[in-house]
Amino acid sequence: MPSFDVVSRTEVPEVDNAVQGAMREIGTRYDFKGSSCSIERNDETLTLKADDDLKLKQVHEVLNVYLTRRKVDVGAFDFGEPEMASGNTVRQTVTIKQGVERETAQKIVKAVKASKMKVQVAIQGDELRVSGKKRDDLTAAIQLIKDMKLDLPLQYVNFRD
Repeated sequence: MPSFDVVSRTEVPEVDNAVQGAMREIGTRYDFKGSSCSIERNDETLTLKADDDLKLKQVHEVLNVYLTRRKVDVGAFDFGEPEMASGNTVRQTVTIKQGVERETAQKIVKAVKASKMKVQVAIQGDELRVSGKKRDDLTAAIQLIKDMKLDLPLQYVNFRD
């Protein structure tokens, strides 16, 4: 029985490369001279530090450019609220989303069932398994999920006949 998996994975090595490139640019750009702006990654979180809100916004833009260059979807990041840190600096925590959240998975299952397609959707931890009798039904299910315009970047992997 043909099937495929719907997952949301962010490649952490690509995120590391983007952070390193952004830090290189921050170190060499004229408007960052003499400032204490930085980006640090700890497990599944990034910490953006800057002198003020304007510099934080610029660090955010530089990071977005480098993430886009490395083909990492910016939708996989949950940007927290900027907060004041010690020494009159501003800090922002960014969480890297991995896996399909339960609410999103249930929304996908509900939409596929409402479309009356001849496929079954099963939630397996932080991913979904879609299976059906015909390959065409599975490609229609992929198109339906893509048309839902979810804010989470999804990948369709492990397609088997």
